[in-house]
Amino acid sequence: MSAGAGLSDNAPENERRQLAAARRKARHYAVQALYQWAMTDNCLADIEQHFTEEFDFRGTDTEYFRELLHGVPADVAAIEAAMEPYLDIALEKLGPVERAVLRLAVWELEARPDVPYRVVLSEAVALAKKFGAAESHRFVNGVLDKVARDLRPAEAGRAR
Repeated sequence: MSAGAGLSDNAPENERRQLAAARRKARHYAVQALYQWAMTDNCLADIEQHFTEEFDFRGTDTEYFRELLHGVPADVAAIEAAMEPYLDIALEKLGPVERAVLRLAVWELEARPDVPYRVVLSEAVALAKKFGAAESHRFVNGVLDKVARDLRPAEAGRAR
């Protein structure tokens, strides 16, 4: 499956579910890889190789994983500028898991308008619940809801 190959509104439901599951798995691995990048400053190519060799990538949208892994670090300054006004703590004091989840989600909001903002928020909250501190999912949701209003005003405004 290719990251750029989103499905049309007419795609069969099971294809939609397959793509959603494959992207969910890509995000699962990408947030861990971005955490590793932030904590070690290792080369992205080495991190990518490690993940694709050491983890079971069957059923994963590998291209989407790569797009996330390479897209976030390439745009990290803009990503952090978009979320920083909505953080109630200094960016450098933000937990590394929460920072990785927020970076990934803000990048998706900016770079992937084909992914509905509610999907981005829902997936980020799920990642924060899985990998983050006890109540970090609430913090992540609150920050992303505000960022979405800035980055996708028409879409986020309609959902209110």
